[in-house]
Amino acid sequence: MERPIIEIMDTTLRDGEQTSGVSFVAREKIMIARLLLEDLKVDRVEVASARVSEGEFNAVKMICDWASARNMLSRVEVLGFVDGKVSVDWIHKAGCRVINLLTKGSEKHCTYQLKKTLAEHVADIREVVRYAQQCDMSVNVYLEDWSNGIKDSPDYVFGLIDGLQDMGIKRFMLPDTLGILNPLQVIEFMRKMKKRYPDLHFDFHAHNDYDLAVSNVLAAVLSGVKGLHTTINGLGERAGNAPLASVQAILKDHFQAITHIDESRLNDVSRVVESYSGVTIPANKPIVGDSVFTQVAGVHADGDNKNNLYCNDLLPERFGRVREYALGKTSGKANIRKNLERLGLELDEEAMRKVTERIIQLGDRKELVTQEDLPYIISDVLKHDGANNKVRLLSYFVTLAQGLKPMATLNIEIDGKTYQESSSGDGQYDAFVRALRKIYKGVLKRTFPMLVNYAVSIPPGGRTDAFVHTVITWSYEGREFRTRGLDADQTEAAIKATIKMLNIIEES
Repeated sequence: MERPIIEIMDTTLRDGEQTSGVSFVAREKIMIARLLLEDLKVDRVEVASARVSEGEFNAVKMICDWASARNMLSRVEVLGFVDGKVSVDWIHKAGCRVINLLTKGSEKHCTYQLKKTLAEHVADIREVVRYAQQCDMSVNVYLEDWSNGIKDSPDYVFGLIDGLQDMGIKRFMLPDTLGILNPLQVIEFMRKMKKRYPDLHFDFHAHNDYDLAVSNVLAAVLSGVKGLHTTINGLGERAGNAPLASVQAILKDHFQAITHIDESRLNDVSRVVESYSGVTIPANKPIVGDSVFTQVAGVHADGDNKNNLYCNDLLPERFGRVREYALGKTSGKANIRKNLERLGLELDEEAMRKVTERIIQLGDRKELVTQEDLPYIISDVLKHDGANNKVRLLSYFVTLAQGLKPMATLNIEIDGKTYQESSSGDGQYDAFVRALRKIYKGVLKRTFPMLVNYAVSIPPGGRTDAFVHTVITWSYEGREFRTRGLDADQTEAAIKATIKMLNIIEES
């Protein structure tokens, strides 16, 4: 079977900008156009609609000047309308040489929106096409609402194309404008088009109202379509358009189709468009979502070590990404070892057991554990494993209420004896330390270390809802030393560092 060659036209800058709340400024448009054409290597880009605004005109002019200097002008397209010379003049003046002419692809649209007959509409279209060609412009034609047209009024659709096919129109672009089709219908209707017009170039333009855009795009390829329209991240009106990343992956892996797309740049370009558009990419969005190349279950990480048992053809390296192994309550030793390998760390079995237990404990509290947190966890667990500690915090209770000083009550075991004390303070941790100091100074008649410095940080790449790393410097009997605490709660982290300090002085 011959591998199909598919032409990709990306319309992020035109149809994608019709996403609710999305508007690209001129500099963003030219940056996205450059990324699409130079980095991703899409075949064509649709960058605007004619007559929108002066700002849009300037953006198109900038893109066309840039493309012209790089011999890419023929790959830049602008949507135009059947309005005599107006759209053509606007597009031509902006420097663009390809017009995508929006015609009515259903009898209903022609009758109720234009209030014209098919013959009248065809005559108007031919006038615009002739004028564009006189201006040395290439013409593609959109059949707006084609999906309803071919379903409800196929004779109208055929009559429209019959009236235009002698005009030298380069592409007839067939949109599922309202996203109403399913894949079986796409195959049925597209094959009718191909059978009747075997020599015409057809593009398919999908919308995602039923979450079928990608499926419909692939059905169109099965039916012999030569061109597809996509957007980055599936941007577009209502539920959006077919996302380029998903379309590319399925074309290559399931149809062995040939495109010019550089897959390794898909993720980077998606992130730029996410930033410019303000539309966040869902974490589980195929190919470009944050978590789609993250193994969570420990058994999956173990399988990856055994001949890649849990890998498919969607290898992250294809898309400029790497596989990650989540750390949480479902993490096994394999997940942790994968992360340790990335960090260049190695632990024995007993240490692995302790670290695994700690990560599972944190996962049960719904804390997010990142790879960057791992060295801190290892330090926290292995340096102070608590097995022979002389000081153990049995329980504590802290309160914070508006208009009242924070209070702390603690129950602590020191050398096998239990002590309880309460105190107020300037903060929750201060109240805890004051209560502790009462026990050491008032009951035990012992010197309590002086707090010299208190530093709080979030491990690099960590999340504020995951860990707080607290380092406290103490002065005791003429020497200074530091203890560390790691927890999602700042007070808890400081208390852990303090209990570690007490065990150090008990051993000295």
